[in-house]
Amino acid sequence: MNSPLGELILYRTDDGRTEVHLRAAEGTVWMTQGEMAELFDTTPQNITQHVRAVYDEGEIDESTTCKDYLQVRREGDRDVRRNVKTYRLELILAVGFRVRSPRGSQFRRWAGSSLAEYLAKGFLLNDARLKDAERADYFKELLHRIRDIRSSEKRFYQTLRDLFKASSSDYAKPSLILPISTPRQNAWRPAESPPDRFPRSLPLLSPRISPQ
Repeated sequence: MNSPLGELILYRTDDGRTEVHLRAAEGTVWMTQGEMAELFDTTPQNITQHVRAVYDEGEIDESTTCKDYLQVRREGDRDVRRNVKTYRLELILAVGFRVRSPRGSQFRRWAGSSLAEYLAKGFLLNDARLKDAERADYFKELLHRIRDIRSSEKRFYQTLRDLFKASSSDYAKPSLILPISTPRQNAWRPAESPPDRFPRSLPLLSPRISPQ
């Protein structure tokens, strides 16, 4: 899913009670204070205090870990646009450590493994779920999507080959017979020997076969 700030990544807590979205952008993820409060199962006021403490103590640079995000919400019959502060992953982890809740520990483990893999590769596979025969079989769907991606790659390389072929047709093919002039105005083909190249005492073999 995409948002004005970037792609949305769904995170579900281990107990399955809470789902929050992280916005992927600039090689990391971002969250608002309200989303952090939901993630760490605490109050927005508590999150605000921790965020302020992290910045005031110089633990993290505010200018590189906080940015405004334009949020559009439907209120009644009109769309309301507001700038909401979002916070980079480093700040989220620092706040989660200060909250000292099981949710914070769970999120740090997830961020250090699954999230890091997703940000590096652009995809993430749940191996255990794919191996579980009791769950819905998404393995065939995964194979289909892989084939679709590979077919797109084939089309891309075919387009490159067609482009090179079209470009090469703009050049004239080199001639196999090159006339060569000498001071005597003699000319010969590449398969022939130039005049006086061999000593006159040596007979030259003719490629022609005389009729019997």
